[in-house]
Amino acid sequence: MPGPLSGITVLEFATMIVGPMATQYLGDLGADVIKIESPEGDLTRRIGPRRSPNMASFFLNSNRCKRSIVLDLKKPEAKPALAALVKKADVILHSVRIDAAARIGLSYKELSAINPSIIYCHVSGYSNRGELAGRPAYDDVIQAH
Repeated sequence: MPGPLSGITVLEFATMIVGPMATQYLGDLGADVIKIESPEGDLTRRIGPRRSPNMASFFLNSNRCKRSIVLDLKKPEAKPALAALVKKADVILHSVRIDAAARIGLSYKELSAINPSIIYCHVSGYSNRGELAGRPAYDDVIQAH
């Protein structure tokens, strides 16, 4: 049975927990979630118990209801494929630091130029403003801070 988000396409450029879990919930509600991974794959594929080299339970726990493709956004050859995906997407969610996102073509300015109606979600441990802006973070770091 189709969910309330059927017909919505979400592109995920995220790793670890918060980004993948957020898009997993959108997938649970019927969205078509496409996880874009670097050639190395999501780090969580290799963390913790697993039966195969790139399918750790940690990864599987937060990446159901998704399709996955590999794009090396550090290479110019990936730009046409990225643009084609963005043109057809409704939502983009990423957990890349803002400075790094700009370097690899994931800034709001660049993506909204391709698709002006895109919903752009950036997940970060710290705000984009203030003394900690742009610093990388995981949940453990935030709790300790």
